[in-house]
Amino acid sequence: MADQQLNAPPRGQSQVPADVPPGGIHHINRRHADRFTVVGNHLVQHRQLSLTAIGLAAHIQSLPRGASATIKTLASRFPEGEVRIAAALRELEAHGYLTRTRERLASGRVVTRTTSYNNPLAMIGSSAPNPSRKPHIPATPPRPNLPIAPSTPPAATPENSTPSTPSDPAASLLADLRRDDPRLLLATRDVHRLAPAVTTWLDRGITPEAVRRTLTAGLPPEPLRRPAALLSHRLTELLPPPLPARAPTTPPPPRPAPLQNCDGCDRAFRSPEPGKCATCRPPESKVA
Repeated sequence: MADQQLNAPPRGQSQVPADVPPGGIHHINRRHADRFTVVGNHLVQHRQLSLTAIGLAAHIQSLPRGASATIKTLASRFPEGEVRIAAALRELEAHGYLTRTRERLASGRVVTRTTSYNNPLAMIGSSAPNPSRKPHIPATPPRPNLPIAPSTPPAATPENSTPSTPSDPAASLLADLRRDDPRLLLATRDVHRLAPAVTTWLDRGITPEAVRRTLTAGLPPEPLRRPAALLSHRLTELLPPPLPARAPTTPPPPRPAPLQNCDGCDRAFRSPEPGKCATCRPPESKVA
């Protein structure tokens, strides 16, 4: 047998670690020192959101405070176009990752305020304090050896009273939406907050039934985590323009007097009443 060639190059060593599976994804991660955004797996692995919506949510979460996130701004940044951008924003609103509201500045200019929620699941059942609620003050026990006055029922306050059904048409329409879709169950504060926007629709000549169809048509099949935000978006973005003022109508020209046959010459002439024509009338009637 031939002698072993000791100068043959050794077999190349694999650069893949031994614990890497033969197929699938292999991650090579390096720690970011700056310019990074933490995104939850509940977003990037969401089963109901489209890839466009997931990517758009990650992009919005990476933007600094005060950056513009309008449809036109986002469409100028990405190749998807305004239609797909608007659809992705609606997806994010329906799943609680985004809210958009119109606000009027002191200068009179209307701007869109976009609020991004990086973890909407954590907002459910949150124990964060609500500044609109009054702090609970425990009752002070009566002092000993003093007569105790008879207890009186507490005054009706927003904390201990049962809210009644809204009476104005806009609020009644909003409170009644849950008959069309149980997912559109709104809190009393959301009904009163959205009622002015519905009133604007009604003031522009839109019938209540048309407003109801606009708010309930084409809802996504999945659960609505923030129905008030979805309705606020539709009331703002789909608001029709006011009806243009009608041009003033000019009165029609007066109709000519009917034709009459002259009692003297039997010729036709126009007059409101039968009689004689101007030729056959006596001179004194002509002057008159």
